[in-house]
Amino acid sequence: MKAWRHYFVLGLFLLAVGALSTRVVFLGVTERDFLQQEGDARSIRRESIPALRGVIYDRNGDALAVSTPVYAVSTNPRKADFDQAQFAAMSKVLQVPQKQLERRVQAHSDKQFVYLKRHAGWDMSRRLDALRLPHLELRPEYRRYYPAAEIAAHVTGLTDIDDQGIEGVELAFERNLRGQPGAKIVLKDRRGNSIRDLDYLAPPRFGQDVSLSIDLRLQYIAYRELKSAVQVHKAESASLIMADAKTGEILALVNQPSYNPNDIAGQLAGMRNRAVTDSYEPGSTVKPFTALAALESDRYDTETVIDTSPGYFRVGGKLIQDPINRASLSLAQAIQKSSQVAIAKVALDLEEQAVFDVLARAGLGNFVSSGLPGEAMGRFSNSQLRYPVVRATLAYGYGLSVTPLQLTGAYLTLASGGKRVPLSILKQDRQTETEQVFDPEHVRQVLAMMELVTSQAGTASKAAVPGYRVAGKTGTARIVGKQGYDDERHVAWFAGMVPVSDPRLVMIVLVNEPRSGVNSGGGVAAPIFGRVAERSVRVLGIAGDIQPPSIAEQGSGRLLSSAGVGL
Repeated sequence: MKAWRHYFVLGLFLLAVGALSTRVVFLGVTERDFLQQEGDARSIRRESIPALRGVIYDRNGDALAVSTPVYAVSTNPRKADFDQAQFAAMSKVLQVPQKQLERRVQAHSDKQFVYLKRHAGWDMSRRLDALRLPHLELRPEYRRYYPAAEIAAHVTGLTDIDDQGIEGVELAFERNLRGQPGAKIVLKDRRGNSIRDLDYLAPPRFGQDVSLSIDLRLQYIAYRELKSAVQVHKAESASLIMADAKTGEILALVNQPSYNPNDIAGQLAGMRNRAVTDSYEPGSTVKPFTALAALESDRYDTETVIDTSPGYFRVGGKLIQDPINRASLSLAQAIQKSSQVAIAKVALDLEEQAVFDVLARAGLGNFVSSGLPGEAMGRFSNSQLRYPVVRATLAYGYGLSVTPLQLTGAYLTLASGGKRVPLSILKQDRQTETEQVFDPEHVRQVLAMMELVTSQAGTASKAAVPGYRVAGKTGTARIVGKQGYDDERHVAWFAGMVPVSDPRLVMIVLVNEPRSGVNSGGGVAAPIFGRVAERSVRVLGIAGDIQPPSIAEQGSGRLLSSAGVGL
């Protein structure tokens, strides 16, 4: 009886061994491919290799935008079964409220993937990995970093959470800057962590670097002065553009308010690139072009006298007037004193299209095509020129609107001797192609008139730069309100260039709605030009064009004229 039991148990054991052996052989031979496939599906993954975005440099090689490695934290909600302690641990490391993490996982419980945190730094990822939580995955990615922060924000722009350009140069040159991601096969453990790379399917192709025309040194100077002026004058906003008169390269472009592209939370008001997207009536900054139209007519020269008495006159239903009765003024004095009456009378004495044609040749009414996104075209039309009041007001900068960028391009034609020079935000490695649109002699005479503006007797004496001849024009335009032009709201302009003998820098300054009690272009915008230009010419090593007085002249107390040119 005992022997029977022994053999029965032994038989059962052998039967079990046989069954297991058969199953092993079956799985190892017959079902091998299927099991291998299923195992691979659970442990082998195809992953994307992020591509490094191209670096944005200034013209001197200083980085304005770089990419830094970070991590994306994700999980599989279908498999994740985090308890309260694990959620609390993740919340502490990720710096995300625990309830928010719980709701996010629960809301995507039917999905296989959900982000818990984007752009997690190395330290955060290290501490998260130390928790060894199942089904928590760390994927490498890149985050954009801007060393100059708000100083160059409106130039560089920024990228979104997926590293795609959404503003500024980041958007304009997205195709160049963005790389092509690669792909690889990786082996993962049961918690979803990568164990090792098995195979590389395609290497990532990094984005191209972009070199801008911006000089970060000048950008800092312009930003500091503009920000200070906005605070002093309690202005709504302000813009400044500086360009190379020879090449059309934009050397500085700043706006106030600005924003920090490294952290844009609560800074939406400062994100608009006002120098490019916002248009304003240019006011008296247009008058040099009216004078140019007068010279082209061969009916005027710099000494032609215009009678402005009694200081006002009426065109249709509009009264055009000067602050005081300036009696008789030459054309040059009309620019120096910024006489509305004189300039309006000149415009009405010219052909109907004369002033409009000069402004159009200077580039107004067209896109500048600088490479910056969001360019506005402003408002510039010849449809109403048959009305004398339209021609008169156009002559001193009303009835049209321009962006600071457009006005920069227009003044480049004067600084270049009558050549239209394309503006560019990219560093130029070859000679810029230009088009001669004005007679060089006429332009020389206009520059001479504009130089008088920055003399002690002109409207922009505060724009003067010691040792340098400066030419420019102030502009003060009223802003249109609900009831028409508002006498309490103004835009203050100054447009100028330095040095006059061989212009190198063109600068446009706009201050929108100053509320300090001073609202004129000469009182608000011109001093900004003077301070920025004085530092910029020294940074760039531009030689002065006013000879210092000799020892004998210093001893006799004689002073040299700052105007530098006679008419």
